[in-house]
Amino acid sequence: MRTLTRTNKRLFTPFALAVSAALSLTACGSGDGSGSGGTDARAAAETGKIPATDVVSAVKAYEPAARLLPAGVHDLTVGVAVSGQLPGTSYLDDGKTLVGQDIDFSDAVAKTLGIRLKLEPASFEAILPALGSGKYDFGASNFGVTDERRKTIDFVTYINDGQGFAARKDSGLTKITELKQLCGLNVATGAGTTFEATLEKNKHVCTDAGKKAYGVQTYSESGALWSSLQQGRSDVVMSTINGLRYAVAQQPGLKFLNEYHRLDVGFAFKKGTKLAAAFQAAVNHLIADGTYETILKKWGTTDSAISTSRISPPELKN
Repeated sequence: MRTLTRTNKRLFTPFALAVSAALSLTACGSGDGSGSGGTDARAAAETGKIPATDVVSAVKAYEPAARLLPAGVHDLTVGVAVSGQLPGTSYLDDGKTLVGQDIDFSDAVAKTLGIRLKLEPASFEAILPALGSGKYDFGASNFGVTDERRKTIDFVTYINDGQGFAARKDSGLTKITELKQLCGLNVATGAGTTFEATLEKNKHVCTDAGKKAYGVQTYSESGALWSSLQQGRSDVVMSTINGLRYAVAQQPGLKFLNEYHRLDVGFAFKKGTKLAAAFQAAVNHLIADGTYETILKKWGTTDSAISTSRISPPELKN
């Protein structure tokens, strides 16, 4: 399960490799040094290595959860987006082995259910549309639960993350609390994400206020996104709260601006899946036996803990 049958080499431009290496240092905390962190993440930052603690191999099958699987399910294919931005999914130096928080959670759930996973790298924006065709049995790439997505996708939640902003330290931006603060600026974000949807949906706040609308620049590769910011082609980045905190901790000259909007994050399935109950039971078992907290501590993301897994809850409105 650790060696992939397909490698997306397109992600590894020279700059993307440099950024991935920087992000792989995996310190946690916001730009001002606040926020919770994990011992493994802090130690990794000191040595320049990805957290190496094995938090999955000791997980045992849990029969009450496994019995909820549809009959005959032994292998599942999971679509994962390789952003290169930890604690999201990234490759190790071998260019084949995937690591990250989503990988650890997927592996832990699979072991709890006694099934095997086939990890398939894909672009973030391609995974959700492919669930309906059966190309992937589920997706695990920090998919935020939104009311729009719930129309066609079922979710089983496992963390709480959300939307935030970062900019260069020389930027005049400080704490972003409303999108009107972005008017006239260029905002870089991931293609096919909730960030892109939020930005596009709310462009009118600038024109309604008689101001120039902000521009939305979308990227499928983490390296290209951060390059646009560092080289001045964009003014601010909108991305995951956890991912931004990692990036700011490891890339010089950046600052974390704010948590803008929290979202539940879940494994994504096609609507009407029969796998949801088993996955929910597996996540709740991992929470109960302490494995869940161990994974969060490894990646320094304990602020993203949830108390119980839910199936397709309403979008958080905060």
